[in-house]
Order: sequence, then C-alpha cells, then structure tokens
Amino acid sequence: MNVDCPTCRKPVEWSESNPYRPFCSKRCQLIDLGAWANEEYRVPAENVAPDDLDQINPDDHGNNA
Repeated sequence: MNVDCPTCRKPVEWSESNPYRPFCSKRCQLIDLGAWANEEYRVPAENVAPDDLDQINPDDHGNNA
C-alpha cells in the first residue's frame, strides 16, 4: 500500500521495510519532529481552569462511556 509522506507528499510504500513510515526519509521525519518541537502543530484540547485540575480523574483517559 502507498501513502503520501506527510512532509513532502512523495508517495511512500507503507511496509515494514520502510523504517521511516509514514515518512519517506529520516529528513522528513526530523522536519516533522522539529515542527512539533516548535509548537507548529497542536493537539486540540479543552481548556481547564487551574482550580478544576484536582477534579480530573487520571484513570478516565477521556472516555465518556
């Protein structure tokens, strides 16, 4: 199966023979890591007031079921 490299959009074979998957190369992998380190990417989350932090159950893991 082929996928597009998230960094350069080059087609990449998704297989165990590609140690950089989903990236095409170590270079693209490091570019992506650098973007995360520079906070260019963010995972959406709810804002929580500091006073409410003690009410969060660490065993919940965000499951509402």
